[in-house]
Amino acid sequence: MSQRSLSLSVRVERWPIAGAFSISRGAKTQAVVVIAELVDGDGHRGRGECVPYARYGETVDGVAAAITAMAELIAAGLDRERLQAAMPPGAARNALDCAFWDLEAKRAGRPVHALLGLAAPGPLTTAYTISLGTAQAMAQAAAKAADRPLLKVKLGGADDPGRIAAVRRAAPRAELIVDANEGWSAVDLAQNLAACAQAGVTLVEQPLPAGRDDALARIAHPIPVCADESVHGIASLAALAGKYDAVNIKLDKTGGLTEALAMAREAERLGFSLMIGCMVATSLAMAPAMLLAQRARVVDLDGALLLARDRPHGLRYEGSRVHPPTPELWG
Repeated sequence: MSQRSLSLSVRVERWPIAGAFSISRGAKTQAVVVIAELVDGDGHRGRGECVPYARYGETVDGVAAAITAMAELIAAGLDRERLQAAMPPGAARNALDCAFWDLEAKRAGRPVHALLGLAAPGPLTTAYTISLGTAQAMAQAAAKAADRPLLKVKLGGADDPGRIAAVRRAAPRAELIVDANEGWSAVDLAQNLAACAQAGVTLVEQPLPAGRDDALARIAHPIPVCADESVHGIASLAALAGKYDAVNIKLDKTGGLTEALAMAREAERLGFSLMIGCMVATSLAMAPAMLLAQRARVVDLDGALLLARDRPHGLRYEGSRVHPPTPELWG
């Protein structure tokens, strides 16, 4: 099928969150996503979903416009491989890259993992997020989720040692990981890491602001520290050596599955362990990351679980066990 027959459509969707999702930078009650859809002359359709993130200078309108601006190039023959150089890493390229992969699978009648030469993905245990709040509120949320095997605890405010201790008392058997979302400083770093170690936390994400994280190279890590906001595409990996023990790869940061797969290989070569994360979005955004997550030490693909409802044919969650997508959803 000729690449020239491809047409592109873009739309913005809003999905309500169950309650509110709170981190150190604020709270939100809905997930706003941008969908890219590619259609060929035979009616094959490929979809990709992304989440514009203000922290990285992205807006919904800007991302939708950036995707739309690629329509003429795609109609003229731009393919997934050339897309990597035509757009920078980020949410817009992610939606298009994943749409191309989905379309390739639909055209070939084969799943994306087979096109990549990978084994069929299996179900995985995902973290479940406890939003930032008072110690009491977080303990109550943790108690409700105490039977889940892996909880991701949002920190980044005053009295974080009290918060993590309260969560541990409420969920004594769960594995805990922490995400500070750049909310700590060099002054409280050692105290907060010690409190997390005391609570049996197994990983801390992005304790210090990106660009101001040199203190991580000067202190011992009682538990592994993972880069999130400090890591984007492959080019960002080298600067993390000596500061971080792991990297959180998100498709909205890498600009799609294509670079994410290459980045995972390079990160492993450099000695980093892998965490695969997501934004709050529907199952369509989580689906491509399931292929990458098969090789990760920590999987954090609960974005769809935080919504009041998911899209049709969404990922199947059994507690914290998430199953690979069906072709009706993606890939």
